Amino acid sequence: MSSLGPYLLLILLGILPSLIWLWYWLQKDAHPEPKVLITKVLLLGIILSPLAIVLQLLFVDIAAKVLGVPANTLSGSPGFYLWAAFVEEVVKYLAVFFVVLRSPDFDEPVDAMIYMLTAAMGFAAMENILVINRVIGDGISATLGIWGLRFAGATLLHALSSALLGYFIAMAWYYFDHRKALFAVGLTLATLFHWVFNLFISQAQHTLSLFYSTLLLIAMAFLVSALFDKMKERDGQITPTIV
Repeated sequence: MSSLGPYLLLILLGILPSLIWLWYWLQKDAHPEPKVLITKVLLLGIILSPLAIVLQLLFVDIAAKVLGVPANTLSGSPGFYLWAAFVEEVVKYLAVFFVVLRSPDFDEPVDAMIYMLTAAMGFAAMENILVINRVIGDGISATLGIWGLRFAGATLLHALSSALLGYFIAMAWYYFDHRKALFAVGLTLATLFHWVFNLFISQAQHTLSLFYSTLLLIAMAFLVSALFDKMKERDGQITPTIV
């Protein structure tokens, strides 16, 4: 049992920020979703997360060959961060698509935001575990510092960007004929928000970058909260089927 202790602690540290944020956002749902579906989406978000890593590595490999430059020069480029943001948003969406998008329990527009947030928290949990695994050898103080930054930064980022996409998926209940365009707009905005945040964090050694990333998260948190409230107000008006 003692040999399992460090691994269990690592998993707990990685998943705890996701569970806290998920609990917070679930309080905004007036009609709670089935715990089974929430759990399935959360777990699939974790399971599918390595797909994003594979796609990011493929981007670096292919781009390096096309451009004729060393791969390590691309991994921190703006183009890489844009691609990384895009594939992560798509992977989180797939967790929702495969589990609930055609489920009879997906019966309110706001559900799209709830399930996208849930998938995001699964994705973020795996990301947190991998990051903490890299820094845990630096000591408890350093590990807890990174944990705090992940909790208030990257984990919240995933929640907000996915909720933003979820809002546009939810709008398809009211503008069904434009569902593809709404999804494209939502995915684009979620990707851009994610990308800009990553660019700021990549320059974290500069105080202004940390300030701007924090400001961006605060602004997005207010926006997503407002969108949640707006969507709840519209619930029950019409209920076409999303396909």
